[in-house]
Amino acid sequence: MTKLLETINDPADLRQLPRAQLKAVADELRACVLDNVARTGGHLSSNLGTVELTVALHYVFNTPDDRLVWDVGHQTYPHKILTGRRDRMPTLRQLGGLSGFPQRAESEYDTFGTAHSSTSISAALGMALASRQKGEQRHCVAIIGDGAMTAGMAFEALNNAGVEDCKLLVILNDNDMSISPPVGALNRYLAQLMSGQFYSAAKNVGKNVLRVAPPLFELAKRLEEHAKGMVVPATLFEKFGFNYVGPIDGHDLESLIPTLENIRHLDGPQFLHVVTKKGQGYKRAEADPVAYHGPGKFDPAIGLVPPAATPKTTFTQVFGEWLCDMAEQDTRLVGITPAMREGSGMVEFEKRFPARYYDVGIAEQHAVTFAAGLACEGLKPVVAIYSTFLQRAYDQLIHDVAIQNLPVVFALDRSGLVGADGATHAGAYDIAFLRCIPNMALACPADERECRQLLSSAFEQDGPVAVRYPRGAGAGVATEPGLAALPFGKGEIRRARAGGPDGSRKGIAILAFGTLLYPALQAAEKLGATVVNMRWVKPLDVELLLKVAAEHEALVTVEEGAVMGGAGSAVGEALQAAGIVMPLLQLGLPDVFIEHGDPVRLLAMQGLDAAGIEASIVRRFAGIIEAGRPALKAVA
Repeated sequence: MTKLLETINDPADLRQLPRAQLKAVADELRACVLDNVARTGGHLSSNLGTVELTVALHYVFNTPDDRLVWDVGHQTYPHKILTGRRDRMPTLRQLGGLSGFPQRAESEYDTFGTAHSSTSISAALGMALASRQKGEQRHCVAIIGDGAMTAGMAFEALNNAGVEDCKLLVILNDNDMSISPPVGALNRYLAQLMSGQFYSAAKNVGKNVLRVAPPLFELAKRLEEHAKGMVVPATLFEKFGFNYVGPIDGHDLESLIPTLENIRHLDGPQFLHVVTKKGQGYKRAEADPVAYHGPGKFDPAIGLVPPAATPKTTFTQVFGEWLCDMAEQDTRLVGITPAMREGSGMVEFEKRFPARYYDVGIAEQHAVTFAAGLACEGLKPVVAIYSTFLQRAYDQLIHDVAIQNLPVVFALDRSGLVGADGATHAGAYDIAFLRCIPNMALACPADERECRQLLSSAFEQDGPVAVRYPRGAGAGVATEPGLAALPFGKGEIRRARAGGPDGSRKGIAILAFGTLLYPALQAAEKLGATVVNMRWVKPLDVELLLKVAAEHEALVTVEEGAVMGGAGSAVGEALQAAGIVMPLLQLGLPDVFIEHGDPVRLLAMQGLDAAGIEASIVRRFAGIIEAGRPALKAVA
């Protein structure tokens, strides 16, 4: 028997089905999501929670002519399946395969590329007003989660949208509360009533009649708001100028579809509050939506199981352990996260130091300025934030922290390439955008041990310092107990070229920033090159740099960050300032957005593995490789 889902190649096929069959479609869609994520890994809990909402939206609205903008976008797997990409789901988040987020280049149904939060209302409003200006009749729908609604950008957009006459619908997908069956039934009735033409018309007629008697009109308005406020949290959004509807059960198609159909015929900005459950339909994910937020491959029948071998300690874990140890020693330390407690390794810190732990929600700008305020009063804030998310608080970083030279430590997780999440989550730009800020210092630990030591170095300073480290594990260098710090702004020579310095300039030196030290060392073994572990991009160890420059014929910089304006640029600037002219090869991430895929393979594709580093050096400097070394074969 053919499954219903197999007959749906685009939303037009879905809209041909009788409403009675949609429940079966949703069940098959949920099973399809679970099966594919179990095979490839990816976001699970959030996608299981949006199945019915996705079905209802594509059933009611004429997509892609009507625009759907999914906030963050990590809940769009059902959307991808219903919009012609079902057969490509086995390639999800793999090199050359489907993105885990909406991408305009991937499908006309992905109307706006999203991956960072809280952008959907702004984008949908722009689309709605563009349609109005062009005389086009289309609906624009923003689907935003309760977490993303904590960001200021969402409220800026609401403030703008509420005064515009356009066909904009904001759907708040609230998955942090539950609706019991009795309340759900009541809310279904109220939602359909309040979204219907009768209620809307009656409300307007009443206002028009009473407008001639202002005191009565004001009284009626207050009574209406009070009556609705008894059962729904309407007042806030109606003050923004929206007509509020809900909350309704986001898993009940018999509630969702009539409500959306009613809203579709209303004028002006609308706000629909739906309540869903993360992990809906898969008991293990319902019970632990955090664990199943972004799992790797697993067997749905068994669920997540601990790995057979003890996994390497990750940089995130190193940070979490350091944070607790430093907090034990220094009572001034406070930890801040913009809604990334688990991802940033702060679970244990919250348990042990709850009064010194602050989760400010998805509000990176606020997180940075909040840290500045704490620092003004003598505390020592540590902001744990993904490199890609710090981009959102750049103004605050400069104006509120750096100009005032406040002692805030920024622990930048996910620096460099992050793999399956792709370009939107890559921490490729932190070196370039941090090193140009006065008073700002930036450290790049090469391994787990250095990560702990450089965090201590950062915490000792009286100004702002960032420590960048990648996702996952590094070289596996065990950390040492204690909180010993490495010298501020100083690097080290990790491998001297064969024969050592003899007063003449010979051979090549590789200056490594961060974890690429280890592939650089492998390349150097074959090339007979010197390797310098620079550790700090800012302040740059100019003394060490000039010493190495004086002893070598050419320099190579290696970094897992944008090569434009990065650590290699810092080296070039320092050489120029010292009046030194010599060959300099800068290796790093090119001036393109790098797609999703396995991070090891992606690095190799950029020539940043050992073989790639060696090949780039041979191509550029074959003629001046250390004398006495066997002739090098040309590298294609």
